[in-house]
Amino acid sequence: MRNNTRKAILVTGGLGFIGSNFIQYFLKKYEQYHVINLDKVTYAAQEFDSEIEASPTYTFIKGSIENKELVEYIFKEYDIKGVIHFAAESHVDNSINDPEIFIKTNVMGTFNLLNNAYKYWMDGVNIVKTGYETSRFHHISTDEVYGSLSDIGAFSEESKYAPNSPYSASKASSDLLVRSYFKTYGLNVVTSNCSNNYGPRQNKEKLIPTVIHSALTGKEIPVYGDGRNIRDWLHVEDHTSAIDLIFHQGVTGETYNIGSDNEWSNIQLVQELCTILDEKAADILENLHLDSFHHLICFVHDRPGHDWRYAIDSTKIREELGWNSEISFKEGLDQTVDWYLEKILKRHPNEVQKNG
Repeated sequence: MRNNTRKAILVTGGLGFIGSNFIQYFLKKYEQYHVINLDKVTYAAQEFDSEIEASPTYTFIKGSIENKELVEYIFKEYDIKGVIHFAAESHVDNSINDPEIFIKTNVMGTFNLLNNAYKYWMDGVNIVKTGYETSRFHHISTDEVYGSLSDIGAFSEESKYAPNSPYSASKASSDLLVRSYFKTYGLNVVTSNCSNNYGPRQNKEKLIPTVIHSALTGKEIPVYGDGRNIRDWLHVEDHTSAIDLIFHQGVTGETYNIGSDNEWSNIQLVQELCTILDEKAADILENLHLDSFHHLICFVHDRPGHDWRYAIDSTKIREELGWNSEISFKEGLDQTVDWYLEKILKRHPNEVQKNG
């Protein structure tokens, strides 16, 4: 229901990796917002602690962004005056195996949100309703829409779209829908495209959690191809601070790329994680009768259409909005490994021990 003392914003996909970290950050920083979290609770959903669940500034609604009636109801019931749109199917391998759900969620779901925002905030093309002048739709996207780089250069906001997977094609489509609602209707939108995120609360299907889970349970650590593909890594807390800044200070209709100039090849990253785990999980290593987690690394058949390299040029957000990443990769990896160690040992102690 409406809370007249606070501005209601709809956060979609707020139980996902980036969304859940953002909500934690946002609720701690601001008291003037009421966060409505719409999430359909997929396999990748994360749990919040009881403090957030009980907060008067937080409301959770289980449901899909594709549900027209539900989204319309949420806008009206809570008087939504802002949207931060995280909800998306995001795992490339899953998009290769079953692309249809990516089109439904990432394209049709984004369209449904945009159309409801337009109808609720505006009386027609370029006519904003009184009281909704600052209402904004922030679309969270990825650097993968730009395709693949060679060994030099970086993606800027002017880079051409060249998606190479069903996932990145669906995100590129959603980006263009957002642009169209600004260009055609005058909807107040901003878009951000980020590099690979890492940190606490990420589902174990992604690279860093996969390495940690595999190592701690004595399973082979899979690396695609020869492991030389390069990614630019951004800590999720740095990403959330950038989203906050763009949502509040970004220029309407603009796109902002977010990265931390932190490129690692996949094999370098896996080896670094194994080195960290050798130190932090020496008891598990002994239980597995190994002298290093490096022995678990194996190379597997490469992913179809595997992009060679991603790198982000963040000049625009740094110079125009004053944002900078603050978490070093060493600090971020240590923090991330510690979080997974605690969670895995707490929730699955038998799975770790049985491999000894």
